Amino acid sequence: MTATPVVSRILPSPPPSFPWRAGNGFRLLVDGDAFFPPMLEAIESARRFVWMEIYLIESGTIAGRFIEALCRAAERGIEVRLLLDDFGSRGLQTEDRSRLQQAGIEIVRYNPLRYGARRRNFFRDHRKLLIVDGEIAFTGGMGITDDFLPEARAPLHWHDVAIEIRGPVLTDWMTLFLRNYRRWAATPLDAPSPLPSPSRQMENAPGRVNASPGGGRSPVLAAFVGHIQAADRRVWLATAYFAPTRKLKRALRRAALRGVEVRLLLPGPHSDHPWVRHIGRRHYSELLRDGVRIHEYQPRFLHSKLLICDDWVSIGSTNLDRWNFRWSQEANQEVAHRPFARRCRQIFLSDLAESIEITPESWYRRPRSQRLQEWFWGRLVTRVIAAIGRLPKR
Repeated sequence: MTATPVVSRILPSPPPSFPWRAGNGFRLLVDGDAFFPPMLEAIESARRFVWMEIYLIESGTIAGRFIEALCRAAERGIEVRLLLDDFGSRGLQTEDRSRLQQAGIEIVRYNPLRYGARRRNFFRDHRKLLIVDGEIAFTGGMGITDDFLPEARAPLHWHDVAIEIRGPVLTDWMTLFLRNYRRWAATPLDAPSPLPSPSRQMENAPGRVNASPGGGRSPVLAAFVGHIQAADRRVWLATAYFAPTRKLKRALRRAALRGVEVRLLLPGPHSDHPWVRHIGRRHYSELLRDGVRIHEYQPRFLHSKLLICDDWVSIGSTNLDRWNFRWSQEANQEVAHRPFARRCRQIFLSDLAESIEITPESWYRRPRSQRLQEWFWGRLVTRVIAAIGRLPKR
């Protein structure tokens, strides 16, 4: 049998269109000391399988804890499947990879970097997903890296949110994982037998899985724009990287002009890519002019990916930057449940209390050096993206 060429595996194809499903339970988890422990506990308690799909993983304290938990699960007969983006997992040392493989865990690499692949090397799997037994899942903006661990990086550990998921939408998260894993794995992975009903009482919260395949098509972005356009009261958005498309920026401005409270929560002085902040600031003038309120988070790096439109919430891996929409696979959990939206608003408001609002008056008085950085980085990145787009596919 002829092996499937590697390049064909990353040809963008539309993900399944998942429906809204009722009867779910969702829990918001803020920062690594809130989302890492239940993720590790779920792995330790696994009875059937552990599936993990992750973009960023680097050797260190928290990676060591996950590796130990995954190895113990494999050693007691649990099916452990690991899908890592080849670029995002470069920081996972050979010793740690060997520990996983010695425990019988196959490390499947998404789109291995290859000399001569050219534009193909820019397609990445940016999703963050842990599924255990088909009964519980976690997604959000987190990576398995000490940057999110307060004990390792305090007081500058990255600020992020994740969501714990239970209920019928687990079926769709499993479908999404299976579809990607089968494309890259050397060994087959079958869907598990019918899953038992969740043992705990669900909140009957409606939810929908939304995913983008990369390659310029983004159902997640389409959902963002649609819900911003339909919002009546509020559009509150937190993102680590802000370089919006014209359509998204236009939706934000029009929402503010029709009286919706539009607030953007963006990184302040702390960022892993400071140049992205300068690119995002190029858009401040026209947003402020139309009534959008902009806040920059001060204590540490804001890595959250959260959108609240009235009582609809989306949490996942998706940043609001054009290169992510163009090249990255993303996945978000959408929730339409008033109590959950209320909890998200509380977190958003607490973050606003630690932020500085950029007013039109202060913005127009910014120094010339800052304007120059915005112009320089904006022009440079625009040209780089255009140049990458002209590269041959292989």
